[in-house]
Amino acid sequence: MTGSALRALRGGGVLALAALAAQLAGCALVASEKPGAMREEVIGRQGPPTAVVALPSGERLLYSELPAGSAAYNLDFNASGQLVSNRQVLTQTGFETIPVGTWTASDVQGTFGPPLRVERVARFDGDIWTYRFRQNSDLRLAHVHLDRQGVVRMVMFTDELPNFDNARD
Repeated sequence: MTGSALRALRGGGVLALAALAAQLAGCALVASEKPGAMREEVIGRQGPPTAVVALPSGERLLYSELPAGSAAYNLDFNASGQLVSNRQVLTQTGFETIPVGTWTASDVQGTFGPPLRVERVARFDGDIWTYRFRQNSDLRLAHVHLDRQGVVRMVMFTDELPNFDNARD
């Protein structure tokens, strides 16, 4: 490759990098959305949500980083379309508060979003939904056990082992 071609390639790379940096600077993080923001403004900044869930007093926009990430945000809006709460829900505490025997698959998905993985094992008659989350700096997994009727029967936690999933590769 000639010196002038190499310089042109480098120049294009610098321009592409600058364009990417400008795009990233314009992107707002879901976690930074503050109460009082209007629904349409949030969607304009964040793009389409992973899921939209009807609530008794309004609507939830769910933004999930799965499969590669370890966070999901519930942005709850009142009937007027105003943001009233913004919570990162993929946490140990969030999963520990699932009311076993009461919640169904739709409750789990409406709160935490779609799972990273759905599996079955011989010792449980139903599906196991697995979610990735962070506890401090450790990657963990929450395993939500749903019986054949779609009712939560158990929630278990494990550490994420290296090469657990290639979703982040």
